[in-house]
Amino acid sequence: MRWAADHGAVVLTADLDFSAILAASGENGPSVVQVRADLLTPTAIGGAVTGALRALRKEIEAGAIVTLDAHRSRVRILPLTR
Repeated sequence: MRWAADHGAVVLTADLDFSAILAASGENGPSVVQVRADLLTPTAIGGAVTGALRALRKEIEAGAIVTLDAHRSRVRILPLTR
């Protein structure tokens, strides 16, 4: 997470821990794109990931947690407030 924040990178993961760590930190980055799918191959999820990155570019650049599944995406802008 620190490396991604220091280098302006986005974390792409299927692991729920990255979003939880970011949410608990109260920070506004790095953005996390979390994929929720049974099959995590580029063929299976590549189109959904690239489509979401294009559609949500501004939100991701500003700082967000994006959750993708086969049918939709959900965006939460950072920092998260309770």
